[in-house]
Amino acid sequence: MGEHRSVRCEQFPILDVAPPLFQVERLLTARVDEGQVAGFWWSFCPVSCFCIADQILKALLNTTDHRTERAFLVGVELKSRSTRDIQDSLDELAELVATVGAEVVGNATQKLESPTPGTFIGSGKAEELAQLCKAQAIDTVVFDDELSGAQVRNLEKIFGCRVMDRTALILEIFAQRARTREGKLQVELAQLEYLLPRLTRFWSHLSRQRGGLGAIGGEGESQLESDRRKIQERIDKIREELEDVRRQRTTQRSGRQRHQWPLASIVGYTNAGKSTLLNALTGASAVAEDKLFATLDPTTRRLRLPTNQNVLLSDTVGFIRKLPHGLVEAFKATLEEVVEADLLLHVVDISHPNLLAQIDAVNAVLEEIGAKDKPTLMVFNKVDRLTVPDYAVTLCQSFPAAVAVSARHGAGFSELLGQIGAMLRPIRDFLDLSVPFDAQKAIARLHAVGQIMEEDYSGDRARFRVRLPQHVRHEFEPYRVLDNSQSIPGE
Repeated sequence: MGEHRSVRCEQFPILDVAPPLFQVERLLTARVDEGQVAGFWWSFCPVSCFCIADQILKALLNTTDHRTERAFLVGVELKSRSTRDIQDSLDELAELVATVGAEVVGNATQKLESPTPGTFIGSGKAEELAQLCKAQAIDTVVFDDELSGAQVRNLEKIFGCRVMDRTALILEIFAQRARTREGKLQVELAQLEYLLPRLTRFWSHLSRQRGGLGAIGGEGESQLESDRRKIQERIDKIREELEDVRRQRTTQRSGRQRHQWPLASIVGYTNAGKSTLLNALTGASAVAEDKLFATLDPTTRRLRLPTNQNVLLSDTVGFIRKLPHGLVEAFKATLEEVVEADLLLHVVDISHPNLLAQIDAVNAVLEEIGAKDKPTLMVFNKVDRLTVPDYAVTLCQSFPAAVAVSARHGAGFSELLGQIGAMLRPIRDFLDLSVPFDAQKAIARLHAVGQIMEEDYSGDRARFRVRLPQHVRHEFEPYRVLDNSQSIPGE
């Protein structure tokens, strides 16, 4: 989606070889059908790197001018969903469309007992909306729910333009956002698994199996089976590569655990301010933009708390309502940071009118990946946008552990850091130490790993009252003042 433009090979990084540009332009001006595009592209591309997603084929049919693509949104109001919920979901879908650079011209909803198998919204409603879309020169119709391959095929015949669902749109955004090899692999896996059951529609131009006795398979059927096999082989290959990524992440986590540093993972709805919070707390330079799914690739940085405790803070991909299950499965390597975390910082946009539904959507994904029961600190962000300041206090009181902050302006950070320290604080030993002045390395180490409660340099030795993590206590045994040591569990 977005602007219509000439096709260039780098737009499709999954494909290794592109056809000559002049032949593409000739194809574009010929106004051929989708099947001819598929066969044309296939003849130039190695089968081993095949990934013809719906948006790639349709991009080849676009004209080469640069006008903004016009989109029309369609939602279904079932008995289990309220009108407000439908409208909120359509508003979010409009944000997703805007994220890929298209213009939302209008939307429509249809009340149904249950979706219609053939066209999802019923053929009568589809014909009605098709006339409306033709009158408004709509390029793409986007459905708020997932469609089957047959439904997309039937709807495109009725509408006479591109039809895509919410899942395909999210995959398109993820494909644009992925920057690292890991991210690209995960997106490609999700795209291929989405494409596999819908592959038939791309080869409808080829002949079907002929009937009669001793029926012989036509080229369409044999090509379809070949494509399915190649896609499945590519899926298996990607899964092997992602397994290597998981092993690398396990090794990285083992290295971090040698420092005995706890891991806090930032989770939350997309565009809640997670990356902005990470940058503000740690000085990181993660991408932080006011748009959906600005960040896909995880970023981990060290955070030093006021108690002198080191914490690893990790930012992850944002969640959203109706997040495709296949995408969650594909991003398991990334989401393992959440599963392995000692503490979750659930960031919520407190200024959003539907924040409770967003919290529920995030909790649903956390349950799906097995992280729902993790210790969680609710972080209500963007308090600077509130017109009623007391609302933040009331909301925080509704949760066992919650703070209100402004990641952009730093408001509430002292309370946030205090809460993180309290929830991650290991059992520390409260010790009195007497250290010779010439043991400068020991004194420097003490300041690096301990929380100094009192210090006195007036005598012939430096004296400290300090809280120390148990795993470094042995380093300071020679300097202990034995009469006053005590252990304070939970500190």
